[in-house]
Amino acid sequence: MKKIIIINGPNLNLLGKREPNIYGSKSFSSFFNELQEKFQSQFELSFFQSNIEGEIIDKLQAVDDIVDAVILNAGAYTHTSIAIRDTISASKTKVIEVHISNIFAREAFRKNTLLAEVCQGSVSGFGLKSYELALYSFI
Repeated sequence: MKKIIIINGPNLNLLGKREPNIYGSKSFSSFFNELQEKFQSQFELSFFQSNIEGEIIDKLQAVDDIVDAVILNAGAYTHTSIAIRDTISASKTKVIEVHISNIFAREAFRKNTLLAEVCQGSVSGFGLKSYELALYSFI
């Protein structure tokens, strides 16, 4: 069974409360429980969230070679973090970049992703279903 970790960055702990017109009204923990139930026969799923860039980097380094894949929603760090980009570049583990909203249909600064070039792929704009679509790529 493949081990996959979902790593969420800043403010994603506010899902269900934060701008529901963009991010929906469901909490991530509720959604994660649904994902675990739906994919229990295919994946061993785990989850980590931090608002702190260094903690995200530490987690990416800690799971390298331990999990089969990472699904990463780096939040605002997508557009700013060379350090997270460098960590992904150094990793042997496949990383898929995920965004709940369509970052290419939003503010100009959100259209630039520093991570896409070093990730296996990207899924953007399908709400929480973006995570599920990323999981399907590993089946």
